[in-house]
Amino acid sequence: MTSKTAPAKTSPTIESRDQLIASFARGEKPKDRWRIGTEHEKFVYAKDDHRAPSYTEAGGIRALLGDLEQYGWAPVFERGPDGTENVIAMTGADGSISLEPAGQFELSGAPLETLHETCAETGRHLEQVKAAGEKLGIGFLGLGMWPDKTRAELPIMPKGRYAIMLRHMPRVGSMGLDMMLRTCTIQVNLDYASEADMVKKFRVGLALQPLATALFANSPFTEGKPNGMLSYRSHIWSDTDPHRTGMLPFVFEDGFGYDRYTDYALDVPMYFVYRDGKYIDAAGLSFRDFLKGELSVLPGEKPTLDDWTDHLSTAFPEVRLKTFLEMRGADGGPWNRICALPALWVGLLYDQGALDAAWDLVKDWTIDERQSLRDSVPKLGLNAPIAGGGQLRDIAAQVLDIAGAGLSSRARLNKAGDNETGFLDPLREIVRSGKVPAELLLDKYNGAWGGDIAKVYGVESF
Repeated sequence: MTSKTAPAKTSPTIESRDQLIASFARGEKPKDRWRIGTEHEKFVYAKDDHRAPSYTEAGGIRALLGDLEQYGWAPVFERGPDGTENVIAMTGADGSISLEPAGQFELSGAPLETLHETCAETGRHLEQVKAAGEKLGIGFLGLGMWPDKTRAELPIMPKGRYAIMLRHMPRVGSMGLDMMLRTCTIQVNLDYASEADMVKKFRVGLALQPLATALFANSPFTEGKPNGMLSYRSHIWSDTDPHRTGMLPFVFEDGFGYDRYTDYALDVPMYFVYRDGKYIDAAGLSFRDFLKGELSVLPGEKPTLDDWTDHLSTAFPEVRLKTFLEMRGADGGPWNRICALPALWVGLLYDQGALDAAWDLVKDWTIDERQSLRDSVPKLGLNAPIAGGGQLRDIAAQVLDIAGAGLSSRARLNKAGDNETGFLDPLREIVRSGKVPAELLLDKYNGAWGGDIAKVYGVESF
């Protein structure tokens, strides 16, 4: 989730709806300025007993953040209710490191030009956190959901927005707390050239997001046992908060663009307002009221553009629009799949021929067919039925071929002269084998592990 990594600066007050729409237009970039931003989360555990370390304990999360300063990371502080200044993030040349609600570690990478740079960034980050972890007896687990922890066993990080969300989540869904406390994801953020380009990329991203969910499905265990799903993380989103999640069917309607997404975002209930270094609880209130100066927790005050940016970060659809598009459907996983996710979406969306081919593949699917695919993928993975008959696996290789052609067309080479297509190899192997990562883990659990979930730490740790 988004963290504030710098003190709030003076921001213009919103005086008209046009300013909201213009915030999306500001994201438009010519193709030569398109970049790749990759985010990945991992679970932090104590090596001696696999517990999730707290923020304040010796050798815990705060100490882990502190040890990263030796690599040039600078701390970001947030004042807690008791006046304590807590380190809640780090910033550096490779982007920012932030904490998810139960201490999951996230790198929000810098905007980079090539997948070679993205994978190098990922490698540097993992080397640094592993070296810091070795000193503290801490390990890192690459899964989509904690395989063995109850909610009660997990610590809470001292971040103001999380306190508000933890209070609000049980009011609007049964699994929001699981989303916050027990899941990890990989995401990629990509640019667009124009409103029309954004629309086409948004539609392709939404339609094929279930395929990404299937290929990266990696959360088959809950509290030590199989949970009946391949991506329980994806299933959790089905009952987190219906007002801010989902497949956004209006994206496929005629006339969709910045204006329509603005309407959607305005109808997403608020979580908070950030003022003077503190989060003010506005959970469930209306940003439309805020625009009129009628927000009950800040009577008479109108929002700034920073408030709008914060508010956009509290919507959680399968694809999210800010000044870029976020692909949000993948479970957390090991190093090579962190690099594979941006490869999939860059290949599909950053080459016009690939984008057109991907849209041709899915453009005739109905809203109901897209939703049915989204609903069935968490349990069935590549066996989920698709529009026109057949299963998701029947188009998986074709989609990867389209992505590969897109990457080949980009012709971004490393020093050895290799293009970016090799980053798709882990996904090609999944399709070739016919088994998604979660199915391989279940085979081990039911076979060599003898039902001992602790064995997952030896297999899925970085």
